[in-house]
Amino acid sequence: MTQGTSGDTSDRLYTTEELAAYGRRRDPLADPWAEPAGTATTQVAAVPAAPEAPAGVAPATPEAPRRFMTATDFLDRRADEVGFGPATWGWRGWLNRATGGLLKLAMGPSEAEHESLRRTLQRDFDGPRTIAFINPKGGAAKTTGVLAAGYTFGTVRGGGVVAWDNNETRGTLGIRGTRSSHRNTTRELLEDLERFSDVYQSRIGDLGAFVRSQGDAHFDVLASDERPDVTGMIRADDYVAVHRLLERFYRILLIDTGNNMRAENWLAAADSADLLVVTSTVREDTGYSGLWMLDALQDAGYADVKHKTITVLSDPSPKVDDKLAADLVDVYEQRTRAVYRVPYDPALVAGSVVPYAELSKATRRSWLRACAGMAEAL
Repeated sequence: MTQGTSGDTSDRLYTTEELAAYGRRRDPLADPWAEPAGTATTQVAAVPAAPEAPAGVAPATPEAPRRFMTATDFLDRRADEVGFGPATWGWRGWLNRATGGLLKLAMGPSEAEHESLRRTLQRDFDGPRTIAFINPKGGAAKTTGVLAAGYTFGTVRGGGVVAWDNNETRGTLGIRGTRSSHRNTTRELLEDLERFSDVYQSRIGDLGAFVRSQGDAHFDVLASDERPDVTGMIRADDYVAVHRLLERFYRILLIDTGNNMRAENWLAAADSADLLVVTSTVREDTGYSGLWMLDALQDAGYADVKHKTITVLSDPSPKVDDKLAADLVDVYEQRTRAVYRVPYDPALVAGSVVPYAELSKATRRSWLRACAGMAEAL
């Protein structure tokens, strides 16, 4: 091929190999690492290996990349350091107030325990929770227990709590709770359940026509059937339908189960419960009834009854048989995961509407411990 004079490339003729290489440089889609056609593969010098560490000396490990603090890390960095704050109870609280905040004495043991129980009760759950209060004997403090637990969960957690009388016919939760301007119950809710079938249109406010607000106690009551002209009972399917509806709008469901553990709705409640609460008074008959029920559940194949059950033992009078109380605590500690004692309180045993504001300090603290135990178990 003819080549022009030295220094003059305007008339130069290029070889095929040169034109191909020039095309690859101009083509943005060409492989920049491809070898030019007809050329030899370029030899790359080998990288020398790192010298071996002397015998007996561990080789140096590369430094791990630094992990930077995220926005969540920043907010959580002092979560474990948050204390209970200065005392407000007793002489410590009095000194803190009297000095205008110059003194900041820490909480005493009782106040610190109280605050710890409140925090346990306020913990978040990853979904709604159902707690069934059970004992097949009447007078075992199921209804008063449900109302006291509703008051405790409602005031400490801040709402989202419903107490439901799941008696197969007529229970007393509706007449022991605060009255309402309507008399609707579970029966009327079942008859009007179709209005809640559209999950996008139905609202918790619509349930106000069926549940009864407990005011400052910050929970609602769904009463059992109160109509004298109705003879039908609540069936398992009825229970499931109402339970699913309540789970859509409430975070804590407290179920008063009635006395017939062979009833369909009783068994359905036991099946759906995340936690069972055996209520009993310090009496031989109610204590025996609760143990008989646990035997029956165990024999019926309910898995791990002990792990999912706690006991609340209430004093039915100002003075009880201490030996019997100790025996009941001992046997129920063997059969359930924990036992909580509740003292006698006239506000709970009078049989009328429970005056939540009149509950004694000892009663409130006992139920705070019991409900914190429920939250811990959940």
